[in-house]
Amino acid sequence: MLRRAPPRSARGRPVIGPAFPQVLDAARTGAPWALETLYRELAGPVTGYLRLHGAAEPDDLASEVFVGVLTGIGRFAGDEAGFRAWVFTIAHRRLADSWRRASRRPALADVDVHDDTTTAGLPGGDAEEEALASLGTSRVHDLCAQLPRDQRAVVLLRVLGDLSVDEVSRVLGKTPASVKALQRRGLLTLSAQCRDDRATPRTSPAMTETR
Repeated sequence: MLRRAPPRSARGRPVIGPAFPQVLDAARTGAPWALETLYRELAGPVTGYLRLHGAAEPDDLASEVFVGVLTGIGRFAGDEAGFRAWVFTIAHRRLADSWRRASRRPALADVDVHDDTTTAGLPGGDAEEEALASLGTSRVHDLCAQLPRDQRAVVLLRVLGDLSVDEVSRVLGKTPASVKALQRRGLLTLSAQCRDDRATPRTSPAMTETR
């Protein structure tokens, strides 16, 4: 008998799928198995998002996020994609709170989407989607540290969070056009870095041995 493959998102990320409404209903009643399912689904991406944004204690902050999820889950209404966006909204707010507590909240410069220098020569929507789909999570971890913080937030929410442009705009409080512009600039930087990596020859250990 063939085993049915688990459901995945449009970008190939495993999701709960058709069982999500039942999982959500059970989680609202405090069922441990349902809470564990939701935690297992989102703990990794949320912690990665916090860590790559420079959270001093990303694991502790992620715990605060999920406390917020538990206390607010009874008020949530929506599908799995909406739930994911809601969780990342909580994560982003907790991150902003931690910056304020540390008195080092960065200034996030918004993008003037009417400035031609912002988007000129940058890839279109289809190319961006392909680029996002091709980036593995581990590669994102390596590359995103080089991005300005606002571009990093967009790329991480799109790749790690698996959120749509509209969902990212709600999380960050930016317009969809601004999110798209930040995404284009971030992906252009990542693409250039990937090209540089491929162009850099790797020296074999055998070639570096002292003879």
